[in-house]
Amino acid sequence: MSAPVVVKDRVAVYSLGCSKNLVDAERLMRMFESAGIAVAFEPDLEGEWFDTDDRIHVVVNTCGFIGDAQEESVNEILAWAEARTAGDIDGLYVMGCLSQRFADELRTEIPEVDAWRGKTDWASLVGLITSRHPGSAPWDRVLTTPRHHAYIKIAEGCDRMCAFCAIPLITGRYRSRPVEEIVEEARALVARGVRELNVIAQDLTSYGKDLYGRVEIARLVDALADVEGVEWIRLHYAYPNEFPMDLLDVMARRPNVCKYLDIALQHASDKVLSNMRRHITLRETEELLAEIRRRVPGIHLRTTLMTGFPGEGEEEFAELLDFVRRQRFERMGAFAYSEEQGTYGALHFEDSIPQEEKERRRDLLMEAQQEISAEIQAAKVGKTFKVVIDREEPDYYVGRTEFDSPEVDPEVLVEKTRPLARGEFCNVTITQAYPFELLGRVADDER
Repeated sequence: MSAPVVVKDRVAVYSLGCSKNLVDAERLMRMFESAGIAVAFEPDLEGEWFDTDDRIHVVVNTCGFIGDAQEESVNEILAWAEARTAGDIDGLYVMGCLSQRFADELRTEIPEVDAWRGKTDWASLVGLITSRHPGSAPWDRVLTTPRHHAYIKIAEGCDRMCAFCAIPLITGRYRSRPVEEIVEEARALVARGVRELNVIAQDLTSYGKDLYGRVEIARLVDALADVEGVEWIRLHYAYPNEFPMDLLDVMARRPNVCKYLDIALQHASDKVLSNMRRHITLRETEELLAEIRRRVPGIHLRTTLMTGFPGEGEEEFAELLDFVRRQRFERMGAFAYSEEQGTYGALHFEDSIPQEEKERRRDLLMEAQQEISAEIQAAKVGKTFKVVIDREEPDYYVGRTEFDSPEVDPEVLVEKTRPLARGEFCNVTITQAYPFELLGRVADDER
């Protein structure tokens, strides 16, 4: 008599949107593992992972920040809903920002989804699928990034209430994690081989106000820099208003804190900044940028700008374009305004600028930035930079300098003059430059 077939559960997790969402997905995956469930990150439906008699559950972690991201999330859900109907998977579950905001509407429109959960309702979802309570450290997670770098999320939520942004409606008020817990997580990551920490939050420059009654981002970064084995610490998503200047002292003093800052400015016209409820003026912005560059020589600034917000006429856009040309940001992105339900902007302003005009202005900004980037990159030819190797391609290794965040910034293509390992740090001399790419060779191999 043959033994009965034991059917087990498997979970595949798919994450959309930002790196903060990715950290949430990684934590969810660790909870499934702690409950004894086999879990995989974004396996191919046509691949071997799905070729099994086990029960397959799919979790889609959605983004709901702007219209394009919402559309991408809905399309991903619909694709898996077809797989659910076809019997290719046994369960479909949706979590994240989109689900947090629109679950009631989507539940009716996509009945194939077995359950909808919010942005941080991970334990409930694990319990629903496994009937077990997950037991793991609050920060423990599966790493989906290359082994040598990881994102470390220091807070959730936002108190800024900018007119265009739905994040506070989704995530709620700002909630900092204790310094000690974050440092403990960093030590655990280093023990697993991580050497680069990309610090993230919706607004890292408010860190600590809710816990300690004052901003403590400088103290936190200083403590992270003390963790033995950390080669690089990179900071993402600063807010310009009430910027904590003591953070600059830490950046200048600590060699393993990258001279890199991601600070979303959004606009340069006083009229538009006021409409956006950014609580800062053009003059104050320029004074802040000048002080950052003065106190942290060589820093690379990444910013994000928006076109087409209500109140942006031709004059206001000209101010923005002139600002970009004058400031010469090392890294810059731009996007067209998308009216978001429930935000101050949607409630108090008419979204009257045609989409085509918003996109035209965005494209003009990016054209100007491409010229600036080409000049900044060209100035690096002949100079030597510390580079971390991310991967190997057939003809070259691909790495990044301290000025390059994973996924969004330029890469360095390194000649194969000797073997290099993923995660290895080496000095590379730049030989050629393009607007969004550098070419070089290991400095030790120069003749």
